[in-house]
Amino acid sequence: EMGKEIQSPEEQSSYTVEQLVAVNPFNPELLPDLENYVNEQVTSQTYSLDANLCLLRLYQFEPERMNTHIVARILIKALMAMPTPDFSLCLFLIPERVQMEEQFKALIVLSHYLETGRFQQFWDEAAKNRHILEAVPGFEQAIQVYASHLLSLSYQKVPRSVLAEAVNMDGASLDKFVEHQVTNSGWIVEKEDGSIVLPQTEFNHPELKKNTGENVPLEHIARIFPILG
Repeated sequence: EMGKEIQSPEEQSSYTVEQLVAVNPFNPELLPDLENYVNEQVTSQTYSLDANLCLLRLYQFEPERMNTHIVARILIKALMAMPTPDFSLCLFLIPERVQMEEQFKALIVLSHYLETGRFQQFWDEAAKNRHILEAVPGFEQAIQVYASHLLSLSYQKVPRSVLAEAVNMDGASLDKFVEHQVTNSGWIVEKEDGSIVLPQTEFNHPELKKNTGENVPLEHIARIFPILG
């Protein structure tokens, strides 16, 4: 052991969890801090993929200390970060025997529906698993943002009914959502039929594409799911 300095708890607490992780990601003494930090991310609606991956790696070394309640929260937070590949990155570090537990099978199915843009199935499945998801505030809103993002990659214009299904809203709540997007994201509502004209992007207007090969959007990269049973 190269002379590691032992820090007193007082000294240690002056560092952020992220700093501690950066300095010594394989220190099992970080486990309780990292677990608390997951709960903090949930309550404050913040997110740190690096800290969460670090915790999952520590669990790999100390499987008997794994807290599946915390792991579920990490995966839900990763789903909320779509279209990033965070969910796959986290899942890769979770042992298969744990992935086979009901709650994790449910989350894997949810991620698959999101990946493939099957929003109606997603919302149906989410409703069945409300008891797992409601522990994490902001979940629905994050998925609604992702759904809008996916629609804008695919369509120049969407009927109101397609949007309603994708974001799982109707009536006044849908009106409010659309209004917000009109103000903040440049959506336009057509007078005649209420369909929504989405802002032009290089995806829904390929002629806008710049001739650069390097920016492949994440959602086009195939991902591998170990189980969809």
